[in-house]
Amino acid sequence: MSMFIAPMLERFGQNSAVVALLDRDPRRHEVCKHRFSQLKEVPEFAPQEFEQMIAQTKPDVLIVTGRDDTHADYIVNGLTYDLDILTEKPMTTTAADCRRILAAEKESKGRVMVAFNYRYSPIHTKIKEMVMAGKLGRITSVDLNWYIDTYHGSSYFQRWNRMRTFSGGLSIHKSSHHFDLVHWWLDQKPVEVFAHGALHYYGPEGEWNPRKAEGRVCATCTDKLHCAYYRRWNSRSQHTQVEDDHLSSSARVAAAEQYSDYRPDQCMFDGEIDIEDTYTATIKYDGGALLSYSINFSLPYEGYRLAINGTKGRLETTEYHVPNRVPFPFPEQTVDYFPLFGSKEIIHVVKREGGHGGGDPVLQEDLFLGDDPARPYRILSNSEDGALAVATGEAVWRSVKEHRPVSIAELLQVEGVQSGSRR
Repeated sequence: MSMFIAPMLERFGQNSAVVALLDRDPRRHEVCKHRFSQLKEVPEFAPQEFEQMIAQTKPDVLIVTGRDDTHADYIVNGLTYDLDILTEKPMTTTAADCRRILAAEKESKGRVMVAFNYRYSPIHTKIKEMVMAGKLGRITSVDLNWYIDTYHGSSYFQRWNRMRTFSGGLSIHKSSHHFDLVHWWLDQKPVEVFAHGALHYYGPEGEWNPRKAEGRVCATCTDKLHCAYYRRWNSRSQHTQVEDDHLSSSARVAAAEQYSDYRPDQCMFDGEIDIEDTYTATIKYDGGALLSYSINFSLPYEGYRLAINGTKGRLETTEYHVPNRVPFPFPEQTVDYFPLFGSKEIIHVVKREGGHGGGDPVLQEDLFLGDDPARPYRILSNSEDGALAVATGEAVWRSVKEHRPVSIAELLQVEGVQSGSRR
């Protein structure tokens, strides 16, 4: 509603309109129309009425924002009707479904766009411009360490994301964002992945589990006052309101009461959790670069540390995400450039308002107005970008499970991954 419907109604109404709503839960239609009274006459459909919706409303674009594992069927079905598709990331949850989508797109007049909004952050576009300008020379290696705090990280284990069949695991649901950034910055494609990972914090063996029990939910849990994760963000009398990419603690409980068959406040220590919360990976690219990547979903603060090394120099940046959840003072984010033979430069990047570091508003402009003709590089993600990000994430968890290097060509069933045109 916030990412797509609100902009269509409030900023891009001159060339965009919502012609239909489809959801498995009719209550979501009610909530949406309560928030946006302009949609009161827009017809509503259930999943089994997809074909009826297309025939009746004749859309030009299908926007896919459901649970990750539902994306592929809607994308493929939309392509059979020659619709353009805009899908939330990840494009889907498996390389096999990526193959289905790529094949369907070849037979369709429609095209697939993936909403990778991290590309649009001013810091991230500046890094892209520096790489393109040759400031680093030929890229040799990248170090990217991503940190998810105890508030945001635990939320993934309280929702449907905690089941691999629904999300593909967090190496796909979350890390695909990060892999796409690196693919785009480098203009190189991933070739091979080797990774380690584990479930360290969540699940029944988590060290902070106050008591082994199944089926608990925060709204009614008798153990929550002994749960360190709950007590970190909530008092006994009220929920702490903190900014989050997803739902605040109180909103999780409200959503659990508001929607059917959806609990975003399930216990993070349940035994049904079958994904990892910690990864390290080495990824080889077709242009010779190597990525050293790690992510951890239970840390005291949120953000990332990045370094890109090349034959002419190095850049570094550190982000501390969501300031009101960082429990210490921290400096403004800059991009620090170190030429191989020369003096350090500190680059202060002009900020923008909006979600995902100011990226969302610019992404929305590209989605609803078309690519910015003044921009000297491609930024809006397509189906190939979506497939490479998903395949990299799947290669990570498969390498963890199978204790071997996993090739991207193996997962996407292509002869090889050749370097594409500058992106």
